[in-house]
Amino acid sequence: MLTRRMTSVSLVTLALLAAIGLTVSAVPCRADMQNDVDRAVNILERFYNIRESSIPPAVLRDAEGLVIMWVIKAGFIVSGRGGSGIVVARTGKHSWSGPSAIGTGGAGFGFQIGGEVTEFVLVLNTKGAVEAFSHGGNVSLGGQLSVAAGPVGRTAEAGVMPIAAVYTYSRSQGLFAGASLEGTVVVTRNEANNEYYRREVDPWRILSGEVKPPKGAQRLIKVLSRY
Repeated sequence: MLTRRMTSVSLVTLALLAAIGLTVSAVPCRADMQNDVDRAVNILERFYNIRESSIPPAVLRDAEGLVIMWVIKAGFIVSGRGGSGIVVARTGKHSWSGPSAIGTGGAGFGFQIGGEVTEFVLVLNTKGAVEAFSHGGNVSLGGQLSVAAGPVGRTAEAGVMPIAAVYTYSRSQGLFAGASLEGTVVVTRNEANNEYYRREVDPWRILSGEVKPPKGAQRLIKVLSRY
């Protein structure tokens, strides 16, 4: 019985890691990064099309940057969580940088079975928040950066001054709401960036707009140009 239970734990853990793609291989391939970029476009489109409870236009117009990521949570006796995504920064009115690869992960004990995918959009309200993602290290939400569930609704009044450096939004199983990600650590995936841009690049060069976005990111840039 114990052996069977341990085997189930191992299988779920391996499946989780394979889905996340963060630690299965030392150097994620270029296609993995493109998948994240394409998925980010789809996430933005879904968030945009939620009419009654979407991200207020004023919040997006004032954003200095955006983090778009997806997280999978799965487990049996031992639960795990991890995901990947991208961060982009505003470089001018209606103009944005290319994507920089990010990931997040963690594990905890619980009694959960099955898996759940949650999509997140994090609005970076300050230049300091963008700079935190430009250093190429770990970013602690709620530690280095203050976070708060963002206001929702097309007609919601965002206010002149944001109440936090980062506004968080989530969508899971068709439901949309402000979300708290306090305590989450987001890491830069430098190898994925290097593969995607076909040369060694630093996150700050990507997010400053110094590095030209690859052809595969043009659909993303077009969607971002709405804001």
